[in-house]
Amino acid sequence: MLVLITYDVNTTTSAGKRRLRTVAKKCVAHGTRVQNSVFECVLDNSQYKLLKHELEQLIDINCDSLRFYVLGNNYQNKVSHIGAKETFDVEGDLIL
Repeated sequence: MLVLITYDVNTTTSAGKRRLRTVAKKCVAHGTRVQNSVFECVLDNSQYKLLKHELEQLIDINCDSLRFYVLGNNYQNKVSHIGAKETFDVEGDLIL
């Protein structure tokens, strides 16, 4: 299923800057960055629950936020793109 993850981490302190880097690295490991703090992740249900739990443990709930949008398995008709960045197949092969 496709899960869109967004986050906002308060970076006014050095601890906040560390949290931001840690959250970003965790998201990069599970998906593709589509905007600065927005990731598209193709996960099964158990991977989603684990990632959500891990991210919850990383943030400071008093000043940071996470949002999860579960678009499901039939997400192709739910996502459209307009603008400068090229779109991509989130389940396709990556060529590095």
